[in-house]
Amino acid sequence: MSREILFVLEYMEKEKGIGRADMINTIANAVKTAAQKGVNSGQELKIEINERNGQMHAWALLKVVDSVSDPKTEIHVERAQAIQPGAQLGDIVELEIDPSTLGRIAAQTARQAVMQRLRQFEKERIYDDFKDQVGNIVTGTVRRRERGDLYIDLGKAEAVLRSREQVPGEEYQPDERIRCLLLGIDSTPRGPEIILSRASPRFVRRLFELEVTEIADGTVKIEAFAREPGYRTKIAVTSTDPRVDPVGACVGARGARVKTIVRELGGEKVDIIKYFSDPREMVLEAFKPAVPREIIINEVDHRILLKVATDDLAVAIGRKGQNARLTSRLIGWRLDIEEFKAAGDDPVRSAIDLLVATFGIDASSASRLVEMGINSPGAFEGVDAEDLIDAGFSADEAQTIIARVSASTAEASAAR
Repeated sequence: MSREILFVLEYMEKEKGIGRADMINTIANAVKTAAQKGVNSGQELKIEINERNGQMHAWALLKVVDSVSDPKTEIHVERAQAIQPGAQLGDIVELEIDPSTLGRIAAQTARQAVMQRLRQFEKERIYDDFKDQVGNIVTGTVRRRERGDLYIDLGKAEAVLRSREQVPGEEYQPDERIRCLLLGIDSTPRGPEIILSRASPRFVRRLFELEVTEIADGTVKIEAFAREPGYRTKIAVTSTDPRVDPVGACVGARGARVKTIVRELGGEKVDIIKYFSDPREMVLEAFKPAVPREIIINEVDHRILLKVATDDLAVAIGRKGQNARLTSRLIGWRLDIEEFKAAGDDPVRSAIDLLVATFGIDASSASRLVEMGINSPGAFEGVDAEDLIDAGFSADEAQTIIARVSASTAEASAAR
């Protein structure tokens, strides 16, 4: 058995990187535990393994007594003194035994312990090798798909790209190369599990950090970020150096930098804008080329109402509300968008306001006049009190309106 143990120690040390002391401790404890449960049941044992030649030694630990009642745990004082001169009652004496007497179960258990320690070491190595790479981009090879999840070979370990971390529309075949963000390492009953992502906003952020040197060295900062995987990403950037255009640095010469990122994202659109701390300026920048005609900011509820011209409405809202949602996440405010209407855009309202301003009548009466077709001062020509009464006005209301129209007409004539 010593040759087998020596082979295991050398293999584990050279091929797997597990130290001899670690494996010796694992094997010795496994043999001891198995033997104490088997043929040496009830006996306290001591197991040692020589790390140079793999030879195993075993001892039974016996208590020195003057009358032996259990030979597995006790030894007579006279015999004890022959083994260990000077042994006294109550002392523990080590009686060497042949390791082969420990039984085949102990040997099998030792082998199982070696394999278990190897699996445990592999799990620990996975964690140690990848714990410092969390948040970085890794490259691997697609191995298989199971229930919508992709399993990626990273060389030293296998990782999983969950279906929820995949980008809609992207398809990968076995043996295809893939780049992902190492999102985290989860602890599972089977050991550490490496979790990847291509849908996380941090994936795009990391791509920018790798592609744009000004972001990597801190000259350009990504201040705000919003993404809908597979469709569009919006980032807002600033520069710590007034001589550096943050947007231009991210776009690159002739768009080279952002094109590289867009290709990696499979054509996902990327909008890069300049960051402003003022939400009003931020909204104006984020909605370009659409230009809000009116911006109403509610500081208390953290909401912004945008009134946009009809021609810009589709651009501002975006496909299925995508642009509005991303902009809302980008600036951190709730956005409400509605169509802008100038005062003259509503003919009924304009007619009512005109009658009120011209004749000094109340808005309710003016509204009723507009409903019966009198929508301008000139429309009163030929209208008398009887016509208004027939339209539903009371006699007093009709007389008051006609009097005010007549007075206004007289004033206009005098002014001419």
